[in-house]
Amino acid sequence: MIRARMLTSGTAEGPVLPLGEPLSFWGAFEPRTGEIIDVHHPQRGQCVKDTVLVMTETRGSGSAPGAIAEAIRLGTAPAAIILAEADINLAVGAEVAATLYGRSCVIACVTAQELESLRAAKRIAIRADGVVRAE
Repeated sequence: MIRARMLTSGTAEGPVLPLGEPLSFWGAFEPRTGEIIDVHHPQRGQCVKDTVLVMTETRGSGSAPGAIAEAIRLGTAPAAIILAEADINLAVGAEVAATLYGRSCVIACVTAQELESLRAAKRIAIRADGVVRAE
C-alpha cells in the first residue's frame, strides 16, 4: 500500500500507462482525442483516456491547465495522474474542470521509489484519502 499526497480530491481507477519521458499537456497532447502527439515522445500515438498515467514529472508551461481542463471536459483525460514531482499547473486545470464541468482527474504525488514500483502495475486504484492500490 502506498499513501499519495493528493493535489486534487477524488477517487480514480484504471489501467496503468507508465510514461518513460515527461509529457507536456500543451503541444505534446491532443485534448480532443487524448492522444500523445509529440513526435519525440516514446509513447507517441498512445491514448491517455481513462488511464492512470504514471510519470516522474510533466514538461510544459502555464498553458497546461487549459489543455488538461479541456481534455477533462471532453472526456479524453486520464482518470488520474501520479507524479513524483508535484505539478501545480495540472492541479489547477483539474480543479477548474471539476468546478466548471463536474468532471475530475485525480492528481497525486508519491516518492520516486514508490513511482518506480507503480510503473509495473497493470491497474491502479486511488482512494480519496490518498491510499494507492496497485494490481
